[in-house]
Amino acid sequence: MSRLDTETKRKLREMNAGELLEAIDTQDETLSISLSFEERVRLVVDDAYSTFTHSKVSGLIRRAGLRYPNADLRSIDLLDERGLNRQLLTQLGTCSFVNRQQNVVFQGFTGSGKSYLGCAIAKRACEHRIRAHYVRMPDLEEAWVAAQDTPGGAGKFLRKYASFTLLVIDEWLLDRPTESMRTMLLELMERRYGETSTVFCTQYQQKDWHQRLGSGVHADAIMDRIIHNTIWVETGTYNMREQTALTSA
Repeated sequence: MSRLDTETKRKLREMNAGELLEAIDTQDETLSISLSFEERVRLVVDDAYSTFTHSKVSGLIRRAGLRYPNADLRSIDLLDERGLNRQLLTQLGTCSFVNRQQNVVFQGFTGSGKSYLGCAIAKRACEHRIRAHYVRMPDLEEAWVAAQDTPGGAGKFLRKYASFTLLVIDEWLLDRPTESMRTMLLELMERRYGETSTVFCTQYQQKDWHQRLGSGVHADAIMDRIIHNTIWVETGTYNMREQTALTSA
């Protein structure tokens, strides 16, 4: 089966079936010679699909721009000491909340692992073939300012960030957003509401959001599109940066 002529190989490449061609070329003739044709085809397709899936997931993870690309929900340290809900994290790892268009908020002190958890969630989404993206709020604001200086840039910016099935916004409300930023956030949250999921990583409790969003009608509207369909996760006060420094010392 692996002895394909040059023309057949060319046709497979032209059809973007490189994974299938590679699986055929690498199939062990000695081990598979006793198998029926159907069984050999199934093995080849299984191998090709595995390669295709791995390539697809790797691409999604790379394009997600994760701050911690190696973050993994399955290896979160000191769960009990940090007061993290193991069952809730396991549930989030299934990404079922994305199917329900729910949001997630990781809230806790500096160094409590919010960014890591946000990246871990985004990575799990990529592994489920979900298009995810990570961005720090200061970088989001910088990109918004730059977009407004380009004809049609504001609309392109909003379409881009509204299109991600899962968007992780780190350092949420670390700085008080400007009026222009609040206007953008309202439009972005409106476009994402009921269609996609957003993860917010923040030091601030929900009671502080309204003031940091300007305490006006924009604050009311932005919060209204976030808080009613959101899973809240307290990341506590345990400083994981300090713990990591002590462990590596």
